[in-house]
Amino acid sequence: MPLVAASILPHGFPLIPALDNGLEDIAKLRAGMEIVGKQFADAGVDTIVLVGPHGTRVDGAMALVRTGRAAGTLAHGGKRVEMNVPIDHAFVDEIAAATEAAGIPVALVGYGGNRMDQAVMPMDWGAMGPLWFLGHDQDRSDLGNPLAGTPDGEDGPPVVLITPSRMLSRDTQIAFGRALGTLFAQSDRRIGFVASCDWSHVHSESGPYGAHPIARQMDDTILAAIRANDLRSLQYLPQPDVEAAAIDGMWQCLILSGIQQITLLSSTLLAYGIDGYYSMIVASFMPE
Repeated sequence: MPLVAASILPHGFPLIPALDNGLEDIAKLRAGMEIVGKQFADAGVDTIVLVGPHGTRVDGAMALVRTGRAAGTLAHGGKRVEMNVPIDHAFVDEIAAATEAAGIPVALVGYGGNRMDQAVMPMDWGAMGPLWFLGHDQDRSDLGNPLAGTPDGEDGPPVVLITPSRMLSRDTQIAFGRALGTLFAQSDRRIGFVASCDWSHVHSESGPYGAHPIARQMDDTILAAIRANDLRSLQYLPQPDVEAAAIDGMWQCLILSGIQQITLLSSTLLAYGIDGYYSMIVASFMPE
């Protein structure tokens, strides 16, 4: 089967119910993520390919996690959750081969033991937030450490974790997505794709990047692109504006736009909100 579901999902800590901060915008965003989770489940997704900004980065290459599992812990407001998920390392190898053949620089990254069953990658919030809503919503207490071992019981869908390099051109991000889309169309897996993204990080002076008037303007541009189902238009965002708004989602969305050149997807904007200084968007992209 080819790609059966795709989405743009945020990764703010409070989206996970156990880390909730009580904000109305968080509740709206979480409701949107629950809709996407149901879409993935109804589509029978059996492998999740997640591209996010906060994992292990390799300058000048697409970094693909090649381990047996990934594990991580999120702590917020005195509360914490832990996650431990299987990695589809066989599909990672297929992705690496297909994208390298397309001329895309790729790096396979590992951690821990050299045996696959002993290799567990530390997992970041950019992966944990979305995956919580896609079949990995169990708090794996004491198993969020890469050395903690393998959970007992049922796992959610295996995942592929990819971190793009911002040193690669925007054209290369799109080409990578096109290569992914071609491989997905030939696969016997039922694939769900996630672009893990947050948007303007300059909505408040109290945030780490301060406030900038570009924040809402940038968010409106992204929202318009999603409504128009025209993610490729983000290729033309002025670099000074990208940097001033401190967005972290453009690269992942360009990859999704490349996938759309292979598989036609209809976009639906589900939620937009702000948590303090940064903005988040939930959108689904389903096959036509």
